Amino acid sequence: MGNKLSDRINNLPVSATLAMAAKARELKEKGIDIIGLSLGEPDFNTPDFIKKAAKQAIDDNYNSYTPVDGYGDLKKSICNKFKRDNGLNYETNQIVVSTGAKQSIANAIQVLVNPGDDVLLVGPYWVSYFAIVMLAEGNPIEIRSDISSDFKITPLQLENSITKKTKLVIINSPNNPSGSVYTEKEFLELSKVLEKYPEIYILSDEIYEHINYGVPHFSFAKIPSMFERTITVNGLAKAFAMTGWRIGYIGAPRWIARACTKMQGQITSGANCIAQRATIAALEAPTSKIKYMVDEFKERRKLIIDLLSQIKGIKLNQPMGAFYVFPDISHFFGKTLKNKKINTASDLAIFLLEESHVATVSGDAFGSPRNIRISYAASKEQIKKAISRIKSALEN
Repeated sequence: MGNKLSDRINNLPVSATLAMAAKARELKEKGIDIIGLSLGEPDFNTPDFIKKAAKQAIDDNYNSYTPVDGYGDLKKSICNKFKRDNGLNYETNQIVVSTGAKQSIANAIQVLVNPGDDVLLVGPYWVSYFAIVMLAEGNPIEIRSDISSDFKITPLQLENSITKKTKLVIINSPNNPSGSVYTEKEFLELSKVLEKYPEIYILSDEIYEHINYGVPHFSFAKIPSMFERTITVNGLAKAFAMTGWRIGYIGAPRWIARACTKMQGQITSGANCIAQRATIAALEAPTSKIKYMVDEFKERRKLIIDLLSQIKGIKLNQPMGAFYVFPDISHFFGKTLKNKKINTASDLAIFLLEESHVATVSGDAFGSPRNIRISYAASKEQIKKAISRIKSALEN
C-alpha cells in the first residue's frame, strides 16, 4: 500500500543522541562492552530527600489527574525558586509545569511560531530545537559558532541573522553540547541588538543552570527590556538527577503561559502527580543539597580534558557548565583509520562506536560539523577506560 505516513513525520529527523544510544544498545545486546558517553544523563541516583517526598505523596493518595498547568503549590515553589536563584519575579499564572523541559520548549514554539516564521538557533544548539521548529512549520536558522569563539555568537552575528520573518531566538546557557556559559555582559550585548526588534521573542533554556563551574549563571529575562519577551525554561532532570521523572516548567508572560496551558490541555494534560509533589521538595531545598553532584562533575571535567588533551589532533576549549566536552576533531577529516575513511564528524562517531566501543554524538546534529559531543556524566573509571580506547584508535 506504500507509505501513508504524513509528510510531517516523514520529514522529521530522528534525534541524533537517541539514535546513537539505540545503536549502542544494539551492540551491548550482542555482548559487546560499550561505554556510553552519548546521553546527557547523570549517573547519580535521585537524592533521598526527593524520593522520600514521592513516597509520601503515594501514601497521601495523590493519584488523580493534575491541573493542566501544575499544582498551585508547586507553581508557588517555582516562583520562589525563580526569585531566589535568578532574581526573576513571576506570578503563579505565569508558570506552566510540563512533562519535561522538552515539552515546555515544544509548547512555547507551537504557540508562537506560524508557518514560514524564522526561528534563530544560537549555535551550537540542542538537537531537538531544530526538529521542534520544523514541526511548527517554522524555518530553523542556524547562527554558527566554533571553538575559536568558545562556542559563543557575537552581537553582529545576531544582527546579521535577523530578517523581517524572524519571530523567535533560542538561547541555551550553560550550553548543550559545548558547555559554554554566557556572561551577564555578553547577554547584555546581545539584548541591545534585540531591543531594536520588539516583535522578536526569546526562549532561554536554562536546564543546566546549577551545573556551573565558576561563571555565575545569568537569566536572560533578568534584563529589564527582555522580561516581557522571554520564555524561561527549566526543569529537574539534570541538576537533580531526575531524568525519568519528566518535570519541566516555564516562566513567561501571562498570555504565553495561557496559550501553553491551552496547547498542553489538548496533548498530555497535567504532568505526573507523584513527580510534581517530589519536585516541590527538590525546589524548596537549598542548592547546597545537590552540590556533591556538581563537585563530582567538576572533577570529571578536569579528568576528561586532561586525557583528551593528550590525543594529537583534538582541539579543546574549557567548558564552564553542563557535563559535556565538544572537541573539534576536523584534524581527522580526509584520513583513513583502520581502513575506514573519515570525512565527517558522523564518520568519526560511528568509527569510535564500532572500533573503540565508545558511544559519542556527532556535532552535525548540533549545527557544528567539526565536532563531536562527549558526555562526562559517567564514572571516572568509565571515562578513563573510554578515552584510553579513543586514544588507541585515533593514534594507531
